[in-house]
Amino acid sequence: MSKRILICDDSGIARKQLSRILPSEWDAQVEFANNGQEAVDHIGQHPVDLLFLDLNMPVMDGYQTLEALKSIANPPKVIVVSGDIQAQALERVKALGAIDFLKKPVDSAVLVAALEAHHLMGMEHAEGGLILGDVVEDFSLSQCLQEVSNVSMGRAASVLADMLNVFVKLPVPKVNILEVSELQMALSYGAMNNGRCSAVTQGFVGAGIAMEALLIFSDSSFPDMAKLLNVTEKIDRDMEIELLMDVSSVLIGPFIKALGDQLNIDFSHSHPVVMGQHIKVADLINVKRAQWKRTLAVEIVYEVENYKISCDLMMLFTEDSLPVLEHLLSYLVEED
Repeated sequence: MSKRILICDDSGIARKQLSRILPSEWDAQVEFANNGQEAVDHIGQHPVDLLFLDLNMPVMDGYQTLEALKSIANPPKVIVVSGDIQAQALERVKALGAIDFLKKPVDSAVLVAALEAHHLMGMEHAEGGLILGDVVEDFSLSQCLQEVSNVSMGRAASVLADMLNVFVKLPVPKVNILEVSELQMALSYGAMNNGRCSAVTQGFVGAGIAMEALLIFSDSSFPDMAKLLNVTEKIDRDMEIELLMDVSSVLIGPFIKALGDQLNIDFSHSHPVVMGQHIKVADLINVKRAQWKRTLAVEIVYEVENYKISCDLMMLFTEDSLPVLEHLLSYLVEED
């Protein structure tokens, strides 16, 4: 009997990536949902055997979706597919009823092994094989960069979570081409809107791509960060720099490594530099207003659950990097 499959992910790139590695001989009908609410509505109206579920989505995220499925009669089996690979993320989705957890980007052999392990493949195959619903074909550079940033974000968060023994709340990465004045506005309306901040900057180049990582750390985060790192001495300016450098190495390094792995690039880098301490966002942007001008910006706001710790990671690509990025990211949407 044909399996009824639903792929739920806010990223069209991710939906396409997953659908094209499903076994072509599988007797299955595949449909798509853009977020958890769409998935729950669809499942309430149509029988679904298996739901592939992302975690970080707008409207209704994966955790909320799993919770909502508890009140639905005959809910589907759920395999979570996510870039958030924190150990606590795995524990939480399993506790909410997911039967498996696959990290993005999913390897086809790993996917088939999971399907077979949960007896979802079956021995019989339909003559027509896999049947896919409508899949969007046209994707922008921003959409492609958002998806690889999502994976990179998850890798970095996992390292931070392991280091601090916490759960890091992850957003959907924001990708925009911004003038420097717009960048200032974007940051001012973000997590750093209240109080003052400190920042670290570090440059990266490779294969025709030049970018700058900017980690903005809310000054109100220092006490809890010190507590989690078992710092007992007084938090003076030198200690703040040490904490700032520790966090920046954990969040920036793994992010760049994961980004490079996905683009098949080894990035070289400059030494991290403290860009400012206890300053306003507007003053922070003014430090490099002349160099930045117009940039492709990826913004990720990391927050630590149950602690007053938040930081804003900005990846700022030069305008000259855009054609190279577009070419390198084309593999995400090219046909097999």
